[in-house]
Amino acid sequence: MAALVLTTALLLPAPVRAQGPKLNVIRDAEIEDLLRDYTRPILRAAKLGGQNVEVVMLGDRSFNAFVADGRRIFVNVGALYDSETPNQLIGVLAHEAGHIAGGHLARLRDQIANAQTASIVAMLLALGAAGAGAAAGVQGVGQAIPGLVMGPQEMIRRSLLGYVRQQEEAADRAAVNFLNATGQSTKGMLETFARFADQAMFLSRSVDPYTMSHPMPRERIAALENLARSSPHYNRKDPQDLQHRHDMARAKLSGFIDRPDAVMRRYAASNNSMPARYARAVSTYRHGNVNSAIRQIDGLIAEEPGNPYFQEVKGQALLESGRAREAIAPLRRAVALSNGSPLIRMMLGQALVQSGDKSVAAEAIAELRQALSREPSASIGYRQLAIALGRQGDQANAALASAQASFNDGDFSTARQLAARAQRELAKGSPGWLRAEDIVNYKPPKIQHN
Repeated sequence: MAALVLTTALLLPAPVRAQGPKLNVIRDAEIEDLLRDYTRPILRAAKLGGQNVEVVMLGDRSFNAFVADGRRIFVNVGALYDSETPNQLIGVLAHEAGHIAGGHLARLRDQIANAQTASIVAMLLALGAAGAGAAAGVQGVGQAIPGLVMGPQEMIRRSLLGYVRQQEEAADRAAVNFLNATGQSTKGMLETFARFADQAMFLSRSVDPYTMSHPMPRERIAALENLARSSPHYNRKDPQDLQHRHDMARAKLSGFIDRPDAVMRRYAASNNSMPARYARAVSTYRHGNVNSAIRQIDGLIAEEPGNPYFQEVKGQALLESGRAREAIAPLRRAVALSNGSPLIRMMLGQALVQSGDKSVAAEAIAELRQALSREPSASIGYRQLAIALGRQGDQANAALASAQASFNDGDFSTARQLAARAQRELAKGSPGWLRAEDIVNYKPPKIQHN
C-alpha cells in the first residue's frame, strides 16, 4: 500500500532479475496456498480472475503491500505477521487489486512522463522569463533565477503526488466494492488503516499533506468509514477454519523469523493451542534441537494426519539437518496430501538427490522436472536436477539445467557458457538445444534510471 515503494518499483524490469534491486522473496507452500485463497474471490470480483495475478511474499517485517506491475501483488511478511484476522489482510489485498483493476500503474507511468515533459517546459519558461527580466534591466533577477526554476518544479511534484493520492482513494473505494461483492467485511480494512493512523499521528502535525503520496491516515478513515459501515457484511466474522489457517501461518512465520525468546513470549509454554505448538516446533528445529522438534511435529501430525504442511516441516527439518534419507518419507506423504504442490515436490526431489541413493535418481529427476514445469523460475530446482542428471551420466542436460539455474539468478555470462557447452552435446534442433540457443542469444534489457 505504499505509493513511494510503488513508484520506485515502476523502474524494475519484469520479471525482476539481478540487474534491478534484489527482492528478498519468501517461498512457502502453506502460506502461498492461504494467500491464494484470500485473493481468488477478490480477483474474480475485480474481473481479474483470468489474468493470473499472483501474490509474492517479501521478507520484510514492516506492514506493507504494493503492486509493481499488472500481475503481481507484493506482500511483506510483516503484513501477515501483524494481521490478527484474515479480514485485515484481505482488505489490504483488495486495495492492491483495486490498483490493478484501475490500471493505476499504466496511468501513473503516463503521469510521470507528462510531469517530466512539463518539468522541462516549465524550466525553459522560467529561464526565459529570467532572461527577459535581465534584458529589461530588472534588479535582482540573478538572485531570483533559482526560485523561478524551482517554483514550477515544486508545483509539478505536488501535482503528481496529488494524482497518486487520488489513486489511493480510488483503490480504497474499489476494495470496499470487492469486499461487498464477495460477502466479506470491510471492518478489517478500517482496523488496518486505524493502525496506520495511530503510527503516523505524531507525524501529521508537522507534515504538509500535499507532499504525501497517500492521503493523511485520519482523512482516509473519515472518507471510508461511512461507506464501509454501510456494508451489510460489516460485522461478519471470518470463517473459523480460515481463522485457524491464518493463525497457523502466523505461528509458522514466527517460528522461522523470530528469536527463540521472542517465540516464547508470543507463544508461551503454557499455551497448548495448535498454533503455539507449531511455532515452538519450528523454532526448536530452526535453532538446532532437531530431535525435540521432530517429537513436537509428530504430536501435531497425530492430531491432523491429513495436514500436508506438518509432513513438509518434518521433512524440511530432517533435510536441513543432514538426514536426507529420513526426509524422503514425510516429503512423499506431503506431496500426496498437497495434491502435488510444486514447492514440496521440489523439496522431495532435493531430498532424493541429497540422499546419495542411486536407486532413487530417476525418481528425483521425475519429481524435479514435474515441479519445475510449474515453477520454472526456481533456481534451486534446476541445480538439484543438474546433480541428478550428472549422476545418471547425462552431462549435456546437466549443463543445460545448470545454465537455466544461472540464467534465473541473472548470471547471464555463466548461463551462456553452460548453455554453449550443452549445445555441443545436444542434437541440433532438439528442444534442449533450442532452449540452450535461447540462453546463448539472450541480451538482458538495459535499465533506464529516471
